[in-house]
Amino acid sequence: METTTAWQRAGAAAVHVYTASGAVLALLIVLAAIDGDVERALWLGLVALVVDGTDGMLARRMRVKERIPQFDGARLDDIVDYLTYAFAPVLLLWTGGYLPDNGGGLALAMLPLLASTYQFCRIDAKSDDHYFFFLGFPSYWNVVAFYVVVLDLPPAVVGAILLVCSALVFVPIGYVYPSRTVTLRPLTLALTAVWLVAYAVVLLQSPDPSPAWLAVSVAYLVYYVGLSLHLSLRRRSALRMAPPAQPASR
Repeated sequence: METTTAWQRAGAAAVHVYTASGAVLALLIVLAAIDGDVERALWLGLVALVVDGTDGMLARRMRVKERIPQFDGARLDDIVDYLTYAFAPVLLLWTGGYLPDNGGGLALAMLPLLASTYQFCRIDAKSDDHYFFFLGFPSYWNVVAFYVVVLDLPPAVVGAILLVCSALVFVPIGYVYPSRTVTLRPLTLALTAVWLVAYAVVLLQSPDPSPAWLAVSVAYLVYYVGLSLHLSLRRRSALRMAPPAQPASR
């Protein structure tokens, strides 16, 4: 049995601190939103995306489960993701005036938060087969907020998007997990990196971003949704064709 050294435990702990830094980023996003600095909030959201996109790889590389078995890194990740992917972006939409300024707008802001509490607590939120999907809309409210801001969508459209995406949380469609879904993973990771660059360029060019960079950004969404639907249908077909489980013998 391999002995875990103090340096290895320290490295594993550093990965957990890296993940936990997302909670600090969420606070900074909230403060930027309250200050009315939408652009700063979106830049911080980009940093949070990078942290979330890399901490899992670091955790697997540092074998954190083996080296700090008493600490639940997955629970930490869910807490941070709820803050950065749901709570902070929804607050940004509310404080930025992107929702109706009345009780209806407040109700619309509540929907993603409530739906996301379900999404983050369901035990089957990620499929355990080789597809490794998110099941149901994976609470990408930070992505929603980004496009709402850069496209300057009117409150009625934003409300409709929140309604539809909140409902999709409960629809058992599989969504690609970019770093884990096996099919076309190298391509998906490369295109995700391009999307992150496009996110940064669009922000740099704000409030008048280049249509070309916006097109690159939206093209990734089309790819992501298209691949998710294709694999989801293929998975559903495979499950229908699978032989029924045999009853256990007495």
